[in-house]
Amino acid sequence: MSTPYPFTAIVGQDDLRLGLLLNAVSPAVGGVLVRGEKGTAKSTAVRALAALMPEVSVVSGCRFSCDPVAPDPACPDGPHETGTGVSRAARTVELPVGASEDRLVGALDIERALSEGVKAFEPGLLADAHRGILYVDEVNLLHDHLVDLLLDAAAMGASYVEREGVSVRHAARFLLVGTMNPEEGELRPQLLDRFGLTVEVAASRDTDQRVEVVRRRLAYDDDPAGFAARWAQEEGALRARIAAARVLLPEVVLGDGVLRQIAATCAAFEVDGMRADIVMARTATALAAWAGRDEVTAEDVRRAALLALPHRRRRNPFDAPGLDEDKLDDTLRDAADDADGGDDDPEPDGPGGGGLPPQGGGPDAEGGPGTESGPDAENGPDAENGPGTGRPEAPAPAGGGEQQPVRASEPFRTKMLSVPGLGEGAAGRRSRARTEHGRTTGARRPEGTLTKLHLAATVQAAAPHQRARGRSGRGLVVRRDDLRQATREGREGNLVLFVVDASGSMAARQRMSAVKGAVMSLLLDAYQRRDKVGLVTFRGKDAEVVLPPTSSVDAAAARLESLPTGGRTPLAAGLLRAHDVLRVERLRDPSRRPLLVVVTDGRATGGPDPVALAARAGRLHAAEGTASVVVDCESGFVRLGLAAQLARDLGGSAVTLDELRADSIAGLVKDVQAAGRAA
Repeated sequence: MSTPYPFTAIVGQDDLRLGLLLNAVSPAVGGVLVRGEKGTAKSTAVRALAALMPEVSVVSGCRFSCDPVAPDPACPDGPHETGTGVSRAARTVELPVGASEDRLVGALDIERALSEGVKAFEPGLLADAHRGILYVDEVNLLHDHLVDLLLDAAAMGASYVEREGVSVRHAARFLLVGTMNPEEGELRPQLLDRFGLTVEVAASRDTDQRVEVVRRRLAYDDDPAGFAARWAQEEGALRARIAAARVLLPEVVLGDGVLRQIAATCAAFEVDGMRADIVMARTATALAAWAGRDEVTAEDVRRAALLALPHRRRRNPFDAPGLDEDKLDDTLRDAADDADGGDDDPEPDGPGGGGLPPQGGGPDAEGGPGTESGPDAENGPDAENGPGTGRPEAPAPAGGGEQQPVRASEPFRTKMLSVPGLGEGAAGRRSRARTEHGRTTGARRPEGTLTKLHLAATVQAAAPHQRARGRSGRGLVVRRDDLRQATREGREGNLVLFVVDASGSMAARQRMSAVKGAVMSLLLDAYQRRDKVGLVTFRGKDAEVVLPPTSSVDAAAARLESLPTGGRTPLAAGLLRAHDVLRVERLRDPSRRPLLVVVTDGRATGGPDPVALAARAGRLHAAEGTASVVVDCESGFVRLGLAAQLARDLGGSAVTLDELRADSIAGLVKDVQAAGRAA
């Protein structure tokens, strides 16, 4: 086994180390999610923590790591008699991104079932991680249903397996650690909430600290054992401190005044549910035990809030994480005043008591999208005009010059747009697909390596031949030709490519704000459905790939917010650039089906016969069977219907901005599917 990098040798990353240590002291905190850019020691810190965990005593031979002092009465390997077990180091179990459900929770032991005719359970990674650490690198790339299973087990302290005739329950209490790079996509908010704490990590910009990081890493790579030996004393001291904090933890007092501060803080930051209050209470208690105190203080509450609340207060995936620390201090002070009966001169609980530095962002903005304040917020003759009001919009500047970006209007909930047919892409939540996970719809002969055995179909195929094969005893004689692959149907994620008209014809302030709001709403929908997204814009003389296809919806939202407008309308160039993007993506990921969303009023200018050229570009997409939707942004008394004509050329459907809302778009999916069948 390789020598792990010493935990105490990690330079900086104070929040990361504190979050991990608090979970080591009190696993009831609920784990920690580490968010940050690549190369910031996330994985190194998690693996180093394992060496600090106290040894565990287990029942000899138990595959589920039962405690010999209090064995699990429902252990599948039990019952166990209370007694002395064997000691071993706490395990660190890594869950790979490509793991299957069988590997995570366990399943029927197929080999024994077929060869011996007995029903036996083969444990998964959740059983291996019991009383240890379960580490999930790139947790944001893990399939949603695996994350659900993982977090359910972490919350309940047990894993329940009901499948393939197996009904098993076993203990699964572990320290859950997930790491992720937000650039590769976010976790859904309801999954974020299941992690107890979150920390943001970034590489230091301090030259001396960066030099020290490189110096230590090179020394470790040259001689891992020797480097670890030089840090052995510090490691031993930290290990002893963790053990002492665990002993002290049950004695820590959480007073009513502190509880009031916790409740007031969660209410002030408008977090959903009660999980945040409970996690803050447990974290503050662990902080007190870590400091060697038997009573929780207001400073413990403050530090707990900075760890437990940033990922819970986000209203949508485009909000920056972090807390307004001034608001946090005011809330704690007001709650302390209430607890003291309204004392006019309370002792402040400011940040001077060793509080944590800000987590991932500055103070919260008072206004969200569409709440812009100041003299430019509602100016212009079209400031109060919505699409279709009939009032004239403010014209673009003379000559079609570039205008400053406008902010998106408030996002809204959209109905699902899906790609017709049955795909085979990556698991997601948009279009129907044959997937590795989902409901079983049938069985077939495997075309290559068998991945999901359909047990009933396999037995049914083998049963008629048992006498001819000379079967004796309980075992079933099974040959390769008998094996059947389970076919399952679920949902896939698609590539949603947005082609946005940013020309002068769209540049009226109120209209562009509404357009950006609509695209932002569709981006939010794509985030929730686990899609890849890309963004192409066209204006002036050409089209530009503002964002190549990516899983980071945040990046698309940021590019959209800064999008300038003005100039001519090279609609054909935008469609042709989108065609190039889709062609390359089909080569990279042939199984991921695209959905083209064109946001335009349908006008085309510049060059000879621009409308006919745009029509030919649209028919190019239709010939390749690309599912498409045109969001018609035309407004005013006189409407030319050019967007609807473009939709016909694309072989898709058209929908207005108003119809894009969830309560107005009931027939759109059927239209897209009908258009796909017609094409």
